[in-house]
Amino acid sequence: MNYLVVGAGNASRPVARLLNHLGHNVTVTDLKDISEFKIEFQRSLIEMEKEGVTLDMPNKNPSVEGFDAAYLPPTLPESATIAQKISESNLKILTNEEFSKMVNDLIPVDIIGITGTMGKTTTTFITTSLFKQAGYKVWACSSLVNNLVSEAIIDGIVKGKSYDCDIAIFELPHGTIGLLNKLNIKIGLLTNIAEDHLSEFGGSLEKYQQRKLILQAMSEIFISNNSCRDIIENVRSDALFYALDEDVDFRGTVGNKSLTITYADNEFTAPFNMMSYFFENSVAASAVALTYGVSENDIIDALTVFKGLPAHMEDVGDYNGRKVILDSAFLYDGMKITLDYFKDESVVLFLDHFDTLSVRDKAEVGELISGYNLKVVIASGFNEVTQCVEMEAAHEILDAITNPEIEKVAVETIEKAAELTFKYSQPGDIILHMGPLIAYDRLTTVDKITKGLEIGSKKYE
Repeated sequence: MNYLVVGAGNASRPVARLLNHLGHNVTVTDLKDISEFKIEFQRSLIEMEKEGVTLDMPNKNPSVEGFDAAYLPPTLPESATIAQKISESNLKILTNEEFSKMVNDLIPVDIIGITGTMGKTTTTFITTSLFKQAGYKVWACSSLVNNLVSEAIIDGIVKGKSYDCDIAIFELPHGTIGLLNKLNIKIGLLTNIAEDHLSEFGGSLEKYQQRKLILQAMSEIFISNNSCRDIIENVRSDALFYALDEDVDFRGTVGNKSLTITYADNEFTAPFNMMSYFFENSVAASAVALTYGVSENDIIDALTVFKGLPAHMEDVGDYNGRKVILDSAFLYDGMKITLDYFKDESVVLFLDHFDTLSVRDKAEVGELISGYNLKVVIASGFNEVTQCVEMEAAHEILDAITNPEIEKVAVETIEKAAELTFKYSQPGDIILHMGPLIAYDRLTTVDKITKGLEIGSKKYE
């Protein structure tokens, strides 16, 4: 079949690649030239072209002649010229539901799906560790590998990973859930729902919640953080719940370098050397593993050796006597947990731009920071998504910091912010990074931060 895939954006690329993999003739058309896309998206498009996809870019007035079917991304305005042409044609429209079923048919093993506003990447990583310890050959897809998890899933199918595993463990952000909304999920898990990404849902928390709740409708067994009980019980009477220090199906209790899990009439304790939010996410991962049938001993062994994951309270080493910690916390609750952990330390904090595809409340960030005795806060104004310097975003954070003891510095880039941490710090201080860009684009952001740290450590030694 000849498919026209409209746009080369985040929804269209995985659709085009899978259709091509299934033997269809696929053309991707876009108003923009390939050079106008971010480098990693250019690489993806070039790889697709090598595999046989035709790139019709740029094309301001594409034709629908010669095509049997079309895929239109959800972001395409009905007023767009190509949308009107397709509407007036006899082309079959491929829906997300139909595409999702195609994907599902190509995954012959059980799928564990994990979503939430915060903690889904960490929980996916820990869950994968537990299953690997138990001897499973795991196909794991998360934003640690590719921020666009839907592309990671399709890449795995194209490369045969779906047939070379015992179980699939997927992090499912709201975008991926929207595209792959008809998967057969063996166990689904919800870590939490907080007010984020609302700019993508017309400012509606209810619409955002409904997107997340698609997972429970796809799941044979559903597990949720107890904080979402009121939402979940309205739609799922058989849901299981987990939490720290609450009377739930899977209860976690934090000890002195240990974590105790209580469930049904059972209880076990694992040595545990991690910090902050890793505790609750480990309870979530254990709940999934226990429900699937992983043994307590395998869970204990895995948690005992768990050392964290990149950019989540990650200690990246000592620079001139300063310990540098990279953390991807960017929502109020996650940032508070991290700041509480370091409240007795002398901290120089540097922040990246807090807007990605979602526009966030920067003033709320500044107000939160005001409650801590930080030495300096350095905020970057560079937006990785738009590739523009937006200094007003940095000043919005800094202007909301009312604590007179905190020195405030606005800079144009995250490299410069990392560099200046050495100007404002002393040996023995903690240099702490927080912000969403590591989660959004880990490789690029960490590379920029590392370069800034190396320059600063030499310049101000």
